[in-house]
Amino acid sequence: MADELWPYITPGIPDEMFDRLPGIPLSKREVRLLLISYLRLLPNTVLWDIGAGTGTIPVEAGLLCPKGKIVAVERDEEVASLIRRNCDRFQVPNVEIIEGCAPDCLKDLSPPPDRVCIEGGRPIKEILKEVWHYLLPSGRIVATASNLESLYAISESFAQLQVRNVEVVQSAVNRLETRGTHQTFAAVSPVFILSGEKLN
Repeated sequence: MADELWPYITPGIPDEMFDRLPGIPLSKREVRLLLISYLRLLPNTVLWDIGAGTGTIPVEAGLLCPKGKIVAVERDEEVASLIRRNCDRFQVPNVEIIEGCAPDCLKDLSPPPDRVCIEGGRPIKEILKEVWHYLLPSGRIVATASNLESLYAISESFAQLQVRNVEVVQSAVNRLETRGTHQTFAAVSPVFILSGEKLN
């Protein structure tokens, strides 16, 4: 039962509770909390998650938005199956998984989103431009960058698209880990999170 796995109304499911595949990225819990906070979800939010990976954001958002719809876009068939397993594991019924390559598959998605999360994908500029076309007025977009090239590309795209109320943060998280007989703090890889709004 999902209630037994995560009986809380707050996000932040531990990473180890998700099924995983080797080499497939997972948004770490602390970064996920930041992403979700910048999405500013509502109970009836329609969220498109582009490059959904392991499916952590769709699961968390699906639980937080019981009257909403989450569309998880993933180009790899095996990874899409992984997202399905995680949604089934947490009994999240309001996630639709689309096996497709952004931006080409976006024209077939419905309904249009009022929130978009972009956790990956190339070419990022083309994806942002296409997503912006479908994002509803007053909608929010959140994108992550793990390297300088992606940070620059997203920043430039935000400027070209005239994204408003832009915020940029970089996560700096350390976790206590046991290594041998000692406990030490280990850094979680830093990620830039860029967010903003479409005013009209």
